[in-house]
Amino acid sequence: MKKFILFFLLSFFFTSGLYAQSLDTTLEKYALTMAPERAYIHFDKTTYGAGETIWFKAYLMEGFSPAVESKTFYIDWTDDKGNLLQHTVSPLQGATTNGQFDIPPKYSGSFIHVKAYTKWMLNFDTAFFYEKDIRIISDYVSPFQNTSLQTTLGFYPEGGDMVRGVNNKIAFKARDQFGRPIKISGAIQNQKGDIKTTLKILHDGMGYFNLLPNSGESFVAVWKDANGSKHTTALPAVRESGIAVQITLQGDKRKFFIKANPAAAEKIKNVRLLGTMNSFRVFEVQRNLDNGTTEGVIPVQNLPSGILTISVFDGQWNLLAERITFINNEEYQFPAAMEVTHWGLNKRARNEIELTVPDSVEANFSIAVTDASIDTDSSDNIISHFLLSAELRGQIFNPAYYFSSNDDSVSQNLDLVMLTNGWRRINWDAITNGNLPAIQYPKDTAYLSLSGKIYGVLPSQLGVAPHIILIVSGNQQEKKGNQMLYVPIQKDGTFIDQSVFLFDTAHVFYQLSKGLEDASVHFMENKLPARTNRIEANGKYFNKIEDTTGYARHKKYAEELRQILIEAQGKLLENVILKTKTKSPVDQLDERYTTGFFSGDGYKFDLVHDPLAGAAPNIFAYLQGKIAGLNISGTAPNINLQWRGNTPVVLIDEIPSDVSFLSSIDIKNVAYVKVMRPPFLGLPGATGGAIAIYTRKGNDIPNEPGKGLANNKVSGYSLIRQFYSPDYSSFVEANEKKDNRTTLYWNPQVIFANGKHQQTVTFYNNDITDAFRVIIEGMSSDGHLVHIEQLME
Repeated sequence: MKKFILFFLLSFFFTSGLYAQSLDTTLEKYALTMAPERAYIHFDKTTYGAGETIWFKAYLMEGFSPAVESKTFYIDWTDDKGNLLQHTVSPLQGATTNGQFDIPPKYSGSFIHVKAYTKWMLNFDTAFFYEKDIRIISDYVSPFQNTSLQTTLGFYPEGGDMVRGVNNKIAFKARDQFGRPIKISGAIQNQKGDIKTTLKILHDGMGYFNLLPNSGESFVAVWKDANGSKHTTALPAVRESGIAVQITLQGDKRKFFIKANPAAAEKIKNVRLLGTMNSFRVFEVQRNLDNGTTEGVIPVQNLPSGILTISVFDGQWNLLAERITFINNEEYQFPAAMEVTHWGLNKRARNEIELTVPDSVEANFSIAVTDASIDTDSSDNIISHFLLSAELRGQIFNPAYYFSSNDDSVSQNLDLVMLTNGWRRINWDAITNGNLPAIQYPKDTAYLSLSGKIYGVLPSQLGVAPHIILIVSGNQQEKKGNQMLYVPIQKDGTFIDQSVFLFDTAHVFYQLSKGLEDASVHFMENKLPARTNRIEANGKYFNKIEDTTGYARHKKYAEELRQILIEAQGKLLENVILKTKTKSPVDQLDERYTTGFFSGDGYKFDLVHDPLAGAAPNIFAYLQGKIAGLNISGTAPNINLQWRGNTPVVLIDEIPSDVSFLSSIDIKNVAYVKVMRPPFLGLPGATGGAIAIYTRKGNDIPNEPGKGLANNKVSGYSLIRQFYSPDYSSFVEANEKKDNRTTLYWNPQVIFANGKHQQTVTFYNNDITDAFRVIIEGMSSDGHLVHIEQLME
């Protein structure tokens, strides 16, 4: 996309020598290093019942491309009182992630609010976080009914200001408190009560009129809302000096007309138009103001689709006016096809769908198949959100409509959206002075691994090569059982093991060196907490186009499913016991712990099953006298080792260490010791043999790991489950219960890569559905998007 913009720059008319070098450099640096991220979430369906699971797939973009640098995605789930229900933390891979949220079985609210963001997004306006209200099926009364409407009417002069003495185009927008468009009628009057023009709605509560303010005039709108209530709203103040900007759509061109009023024309002799997209400069042109006016045409057919910002400056780069216009060249999509290769609309019948993308495309899709008769929300999708909703402050009503076609009428209505929504991503005062915004939150360019910091000690107290001993119990996703770790401590007291990723909540026991008993340890400080501002889930961020028939049907199914879940509580699967011949305990330990050269011949010691091992003060006291020729003398930590005139190499978990450190390890944390006779060829310089000590892991750690040690419950990434889709091709007793799932299939990871351009998904119908709705969304590796919505009936 950056090459795309460069081509447009070279092909358009402007004089680069007139451009201030400092502004050019600062703007380029801003575009390359300060691009904000935008998020979109695909949910498996629109509404849910209490006790159900919300399945989601998140996509992240930066400018025109996938935001591949950030590695962690956060979602705050709050109830309709603004109370936090869950703080989801998900790992991003290739600018996507997925997960689920379990609605509490006794949840009684009508909505759940979703707020999603990355750490990088915290540096910018929080109005650009992803937010959505998810409707929860209940004995629900729509907030749009039996509620006193609170209508607001806003006025938006084109270019930013209403200027005296010139013709101004002024857009307006009427909304209720839920963001729905409202029909109004009224007129614009001056301070004398003279009617200057009338208000005429053109599309979804929006319209515009032209107004020429004469000397001394001010204006108000006198209007009536849909209930007939009368209102008076003041128009923006009139500037005595300034310019008016008008941008007109002409197919693949944008015509601009600029006029300075007499007071401004005396001071402003030329203007500079600067066009930016995602903060990248795409054109610049300087024009003289002849008799206070200038006009021209901007070709846009070679630009990428999105919002083009046209900023007008005077000769000293002072901002005079700004206008946004939407470019829709439809190149943002890539061809993807869906074909039903096996139909199964009957009860529990099998269905197959084949998805195809071009050979050269690498892409990541999510697919949801739901009962076609339940309510759905088609007002927004991955395309309308990334290109429109995520780029503007405030809510856009039914944004998907603006991508339903490229007809002139739709384009003109979209231009009303451009005129009536707040916009100012770039602080031009700072940019023209060479200043970039301060960054408080760097990007999460590394995944959240087990980390922490030690407080209450001086660097000198940590000693030489300090370590912290960690025992991790209950790390769900990794499924490694209990893990024992020896992690180096840095000079600033921080420590990190980049090989350990925590999922869900784990119990972490820790031990520091002697003399640090008063220190405290804080874990996972690089993970963001939930945002503290309370957002009530009140329907403000919910689809305003209601499907009452589909909702009623969905409510019936949800209640039936709730009863099935209640009946299923307490039932357990039968245990299956397998019997097999096993090796001796010590040989099992050797197979489980040793690798490479260490798995060869040597003395083997099983400390897991040796009841006397715990009586030894340290590992070397335990080995004393057990190995012919190995001389162990001295007391910890000053222990000397000699074997055939040489010193053996000592290792912990096959990593070279020193005798002093190993003698400090609690022998209860050692599972296995293997001693290799001299010379040991598996290590360079091991002429005196080698002593390999292996710390306990998995089931070898006692059921009460770290008993007596300081400990914390530490959470990392949220646990990610797999959507359950029954297979009715064979008999399974669990499949005999009634099936009235409204989500038949959900797959958040349909990957097209390494030349694979076809994927087949298989799912089975339930007991009640006779038609399916299939929604497929996705993003390619170069930032192109796809949205497919199709009925199978």
